[in-house]
Amino acid sequence: MIKFIDLFAGMGGTRIGFEQACNSLNIKSKCVFTSEIKSYAVDLYRNNFNNEIVHGDITKINENDIPDFDFLLGGFPCQAFSSAGKRNGFNDTRGTLFFEIARILKNKKPKGFLLENVEGLVSHDKKNKSDTIGNTLTTILNTLSELGYYVNWKVLNSSDFGVPQKRKRIYICGSLNEKPKLDSFNTIKRTLKDILESGINCPETKFRKKLLELYTPKELYGKAIKDKRGGENNIHSWDLELKGKLTKTQKKLMSELLKERRRKKWAEEIGITWMDGMPLTLQQIYSFFNQIPIKDLEYLLKDLVEKDYLKFEHPKEQIFDENGVSSREIDKKKPKGYNIVTGKLSFELNKILDPNDEVNTIVATETAKIGIIDNTGIRTLTNRECLRLFGFPDEYNININQKELYDLIGNTVVVPVIKEVSIKTLEASVAKNSKVA
Repeated sequence: MIKFIDLFAGMGGTRIGFEQACNSLNIKSKCVFTSEIKSYAVDLYRNNFNNEIVHGDITKINENDIPDFDFLLGGFPCQAFSSAGKRNGFNDTRGTLFFEIARILKNKKPKGFLLENVEGLVSHDKKNKSDTIGNTLTTILNTLSELGYYVNWKVLNSSDFGVPQKRKRIYICGSLNEKPKLDSFNTIKRTLKDILESGINCPETKFRKKLLELYTPKELYGKAIKDKRGGENNIHSWDLELKGKLTKTQKKLMSELLKERRRKKWAEEIGITWMDGMPLTLQQIYSFFNQIPIKDLEYLLKDLVEKDYLKFEHPKEQIFDENGVSSREIDKKKPKGYNIVTGKLSFELNKILDPNDEVNTIVATETAKIGIIDNTGIRTLTNRECLRLFGFPDEYNININQKELYDLIGNTVVVPVIKEVSIKTLEASVAKNSKVA
């Protein structure tokens, strides 16, 4: 019997993947301790794991109060390591949530562990561009090694493990026995249509009706809906005339301005540090959009301001505070110009997914803005589809509202990847023919 603990447990995806790995190796397993602080995550976890006790803030739990166990699982949040790099090993991690993992490993000495984090951990606090990894990951790996573990890590993409979502995450695992081998994984590819439900109710909102008036369902596959960028796969508010009717010339003007406002030459001409999207004056706009008289151009621009497609504003200059932190402040000494009103989250939907493709990384703040074509209508992701995009089994039960699920799902782990990494970790940690207490 392998006993394990589940820290920063979230929805329990790490536990499910680990238990699946144990089952595939004919090893019995038991979770003896769980920690999670988000209330609706706790409700969801208990609902799916026999109403088990879920302990709260791990920083307030003494390691001596945790039952003995064989494996530690943890998708820990990554905080900046203020003292990282001073080569103080274990002490370098104090004040971070990784320290909680380290202190438990130090006290309990389990056979192994599996940790998951965002891909950005690899380069976090990198001192030199030529460095392979940053200071933070270096400190983590050194600390785990100093605690007596053979440690390995790898960035893996969930789209290689039978889940139609491109989601790269770093997996760090260790064993007291030998270094886990994180290679030779079987690649399994799937597309979105493999996990979609059908015949779900599609609300007929004004926004969705407008999309379907201008585009066929298939034409919407893979389209982004935002005003920040251009390209053939992007739909803008002015394409849909969401804020009011526009002429063909105005639409063309908006598309040209969208590209021009990001060119560095305008920052030099204005006299500001380059910013990604600057307000341009009438004369500057006329220099590249001069197929109509300048008076007519000014009229079209003012009309676009009235309809809230554009704003008339001063440019912003980059400033630094005493700590070297930069921000942007309005520079009223510079002339006002016309700038596009951007904001990808201002639309009812930001993206219509292509069922014949994989999905880009699901992010918590945008999950509710993802559109699905269902027959001839448009809807958002169902609860079951959310779970399937992360490889959760269909018997997993939801007892929280959809808004809470959307918040949790964007930060959860991908179960099939956890399973495969767990198998490698278990194989390294549990010697053949040995019995686990």
